[in-house]
Amino acid sequence: MNIALHDSKCACALLAALMMLAGCGGPKGLYPAAADAQQRMAAEAAATQKNAANIDTAATYMKLVEQMQTDGLWFASLAHIDALEQRWGASPDSSRMRADALRQTGETAGSEAAYKRLIGTPLEGAGYHGLGLLAGGRGDYPAAVTLLKEAQRRNPTDAVLLSDLGYANLRAGLVAQARLPLMQALQLRSDNPQAQANLALYLEVTQQRAQADALMEAHRMSPATREAIRESARQLGSAPLAAVQPLPRAATMGTSIFDDSTTPLKLKAARWPGMGGQQANAGAMTSRSSISRGTE
Repeated sequence: MNIALHDSKCACALLAALMMLAGCGGPKGLYPAAADAQQRMAAEAAATQKNAANIDTAATYMKLVEQMQTDGLWFASLAHIDALEQRWGASPDSSRMRADALRQTGETAGSEAAYKRLIGTPLEGAGYHGLGLLAGGRGDYPAAVTLLKEAQRRNPTDAVLLSDLGYANLRAGLVAQARLPLMQALQLRSDNPQAQANLALYLEVTQQRAQADALMEAHRMSPATREAIRESARQLGSAPLAAVQPLPRAATMGTSIFDDSTTPLKLKAARWPGMGGQQANAGAMTSRSSISRGTE
């Protein structure tokens, strides 16, 4: 064979290979954040799958699934709930996790059925809470208030639930009734960003704007979050200050300072969700409304 021809073919092959490599690297260079996020989620899912293969108790598997949901891997968690129930059978705990995951992935009918299965079990309060969130997601805030009150009767110290109830009261026009659960939520969980934001909304709606500003400043809320709270207050309209009992100034100043730079993107976005606590990592892949609940 002609050596020059051989070298030429080798050079062409090498060039083609380099072009292919460059082409493969192109999208990552163009969209580094999206590619990195996909790689991270894929790595987390792979690690979870590897760990799941070595789990030999239902309780340990549930902890793994709960961690997946905390990390926002809602779709993957559904697959692992199926695997968990195949090995150990369904339980109220697995039904609750399934209901939460179905709601977070936009499967509202399945989520509602799963929450209803919790009624009459030790997790009945979680069932009513989830049904209340679904009602709020449909914009039926009077029904949400009724359901969340049922949940509160069963779980009176659940700060996320109390925050959701206070917000539902505001949206249902029951401004005066929102004060107590919102105050309880913040004092039970002063580090919870949703409890902070919902109380700030109440203060804006009731024209206690100086206290609202002090609360948002104390918890270092981002400008986007502050503006979203004020916009929500404008949409709700102002309640006459005489119709509500003002909060003691010191009551809104918690000792725990929340660093807003660590909040999930969903909370920092302009579309501020008023219900749902911190389960806000389902991401833009789902077609949920702005009302959603995250896992504690």
